[in-house]
Amino acid sequence: MAMMAAVTMFSFTSCDKDDDTKNNYTTYQDAVDSQVKKEKKNDKAILLVAFGSTWQCAFESFDNTKKAYEEAFKDCDVYVSYSSAICINRAAAGEHEVARDYYAPNFWLHSLAAAKYDEIIVQSLQVIPGEEYGRVINYIKDLGNNYLRDLDDEYLSELTLRLGTPLLNSLDDVKKVAKVLNDEFGEDAKTKTVAFMGHGNPSSEEHDYDIYKANVRYDQLEEELQKYSKNYFVGTVDQPENKKENVWERIQAGAGVPASKEMVLQALMSIAGDHGHNVMYGSGEEYWDDEEPESEDNSWYEYFMNEAKYKKMSNHSLKSGELRGLLDIPSVLNVWIEHTRQNIKLEDAYHSMYPED
Repeated sequence: MAMMAAVTMFSFTSCDKDDDTKNNYTTYQDAVDSQVKKEKKNDKAILLVAFGSTWQCAFESFDNTKKAYEEAFKDCDVYVSYSSAICINRAAAGEHEVARDYYAPNFWLHSLAAAKYDEIIVQSLQVIPGEEYGRVINYIKDLGNNYLRDLDDEYLSELTLRLGTPLLNSLDDVKKVAKVLNDEFGEDAKTKTVAFMGHGNPSSEEHDYDIYKANVRYDQLEEELQKYSKNYFVGTVDQPENKKENVWERIQAGAGVPASKEMVLQALMSIAGDHGHNVMYGSGEEYWDDEEPESEDNSWYEYFMNEAKYKKMSNHSLKSGELRGLLDIPSVLNVWIEHTRQNIKLEDAYHSMYPED
C-alpha cells in the first residue's frame, strides 16, 4: 500500500494537533529522506515539479520524463514531485488502480538539502508561468530561508539553488513551441481543425487567479500557430473568453471548418489526466447536455460533435485508446530540458513571472 503524502505546510496550535502533525510530517519526511539517501549518486540534483495526476498513463509520462532527464543530465540525480495535495492523496490511494507515492516539493527540497547536494535545480513542469509556478518559487524561497530552522545555515549560504522555467515562459518560447507543434500536427492542420486545450487561470472581478497575467501565452500561441495554418486553435478550461464556445466562434469567423469536418483534439498540458480524458475527450451522455451546450460539464468532444456538428474527433495516441500530454511529445519535452540547461537564479524568476502583453 502506498503511503499518503499530502502534507505541505503546517501551523502548530493545540497539543493534540501538534503531536499528530509532527508525527505525520516526520513520517513523510523520513520516507523522502530514505529515498534520497538510497538514490544519491551525484553532487547535483534536479527536482521536477508537476501539478500532478492520478492516471496510470500520467505516471508513465512522468517516469519517461525522469528517464529522459537522467539521460540528458548524467551528472545529476533526478526526482519527481507533485504540488497538488489532492493528486498526491489520490495517487497514493490508487484511484486509477495503481497506487504511487508523489511527495510535495517541500519534503524533497528539505531532503536534498539535508543530503548536502552542492546544486539543486528545480524544474517547473507547468505550461505557463501562472499560479502554480508561483507556488514552485515559494517552495524554493522557503528552503533558502530555512523556514523549519533545522538545516545548516552555513551550507544553505553556499548552496546553489536554480530554477527551470515553464514551457511557455517567454514569447520566444511560444514561437519555439508553435514550431515544434506544427512539426507534429502540420499534416493534420492541412485538412482538419486542430484544437489544443490548455488549463488557463480563472479570472474575474471578484477572484483573479491570473496573478502573473500568464493567460496571454495561450493567445500568443494561437497567433503563432496560425502563421503556419489557419486551422490551429488554442482554448482553455478556465481562461475567460477562451473556452470551447469561444474557440468555436473563432473557427466560424476565421478560415471556416475544413471540408473533412474532422477535428483533432490535443491536451496542451504536461500530461493527459482528468482534464484530458474527461473535460477534453470525454464521450457519451454524461458529457453532454443539449439544454446547456456551453456548460462546463460538457466535454470538448461532445460540444464539437453536437453543437459544431463535426463528424469525427481524433487524437494522437502513443498507444491505442490512450491520450498523451506534451511531455509525451519528445520535441516539446526537449524545450523543457533546454529550460533546465538555461536555468536562472531565483531572484531572476520574478521578472519571468510577468509575461509580455
